[in-house]
Amino acid sequence: MKILFYDAKSYDYDSFQSKLSGFPEISVEYIRSDLDPRTAALAEGFDAVCAFVSSDAGAATLDILHEKGVGLLLMRCAGFNNVDLEKAAEYDIRVMCVPGYSPEAVAEHAMALALACNRRLHKAYNKVRENDFSLSGLMGFNFYRKTAGIIGTGRIGAAMCRICHGFGMRVTAYDVYQNEGLKDIVTYVSLDELLQGSDLISLHCPLTDDTYHLIQRDTIQKMKDGVILVNTSRGALVKTEDLIEGIRLHKFAGVGLDVYEEEAPNVFEDRSDEILEHSTTARLLSFPNVMITSHQGFFTREALEAIAITTLQNAEDHRMGRASANDVKLP
Repeated sequence: MKILFYDAKSYDYDSFQSKLSGFPEISVEYIRSDLDPRTAALAEGFDAVCAFVSSDAGAATLDILHEKGVGLLLMRCAGFNNVDLEKAAEYDIRVMCVPGYSPEAVAEHAMALALACNRRLHKAYNKVRENDFSLSGLMGFNFYRKTAGIIGTGRIGAAMCRICHGFGMRVTAYDVYQNEGLKDIVTYVSLDELLQGSDLISLHCPLTDDTYHLIQRDTIQKMKDGVILVNTSRGALVKTEDLIEGIRLHKFAGVGLDVYEEEAPNVFEDRSDEILEHSTTARLLSFPNVMITSHQGFFTREALEAIAITTLQNAEDHRMGRASANDVKLP
């Protein structure tokens, strides 16, 4: 089986190549270009393509992949809302993902963002580098005995719940499906109750029609003043214009974002003054209580190893004609 690996970074190459010896019937070719209608034709002669959450796997791309004979789309991530599943089903292109590569990696990053925002670590770091050791503007608050509100309690959300519980926080959660494994440490509440009662709100839900712009003007107004908001899930869970409005109205003590609406395509790949001037993400960076990281929540050695193994195993299952729990199908 031949796989064309799109948007390959050096760490992708290292992690996948180190595991390929365990899959002798699979070969991988790596290219830097991301998957979209302009690059899909490069997959001619390949059995499968490997893409990421930022790739464009819409109808136009799938039209070309089908024309080129590709029968498998490997998503090396948990998210797949960028895939036109109806078109994939029409062409009998199998879509497979990596649903649980390292939930602790993302949850730990979410807590790191929350702590950094609360204790102003980014600001403190810059002050000290300028030989300013004053404490002005650095005051935070104890997480101990405060309330954490976790929206979404799948693998990553559950890991975040356990971390918050370890900090001595009261943990509340909102999810359509309650996680029975968390019943000893989590109190499930309505979304409104979570928004109104939480000192820390962390988003860990998929992007669907129901969760698109879940955080917007109305939901922000229901939050406590001085709340910390963290998003390590999907950028479009938050309506950026309304978030900026909330920050300007001093609703938030801090905002930590590892994802953002403009991530795909990443606005910072084009750093022209005109692009940056109109970028909502660039505007967010102008606020001192906002910390933005570059979608690095998954970026640990353990997570990259798990992604490589699971993706290659998905390819092997397809090659052998086996069913898999990692198949992505129409709802």
